[in-house]
Amino acid sequence: MTHEPHIVDLPRIIDPRGNLSVIESEIQLPFRLERAYWIYDVPGGMYRNGHAFRTQQELIVALSGSFDVVLDNGDGEQRFHLCRSYYGLYVPPMTWRKIDNFSTNSVVLVLSDTKYDPADYIEDFDEYLKLTGK
Repeated sequence: MTHEPHIVDLPRIIDPRGNLSVIESEIQLPFRLERAYWIYDVPGGMYRNGHAFRTQQELIVALSGSFDVVLDNGDGEQRFHLCRSYYGLYVPPMTWRKIDNFSTNSVVLVLSDTKYDPADYIEDFDEYLKLTGK
């Protein structure tokens, strides 16, 4: 499993009664799941401000609607458009990320390998660049 940002394909069970996808800890997730949270009701034109985590890894999934995840490791941005609930974006530690371009009624699911720890957040991009040596 690579520790670079990448798309993770999730199993899809297609059924005329409704489709189903699944995420299992340490199978589709490259880590043990400790926490899940979701972002919703983001007003049009708004974005989720950027930050990085010192140790936290994430898998970000568009449960509904679409949005863009913009990653920056100090060498430039990568933009990932998430719009299907059967794939997610793996975000390794020490990767700056912001989320924007939300569609109406979008729901962002974030799966994390850590419990909430405010000390793990880096919320200043200049500090992030210093910590990464960029």
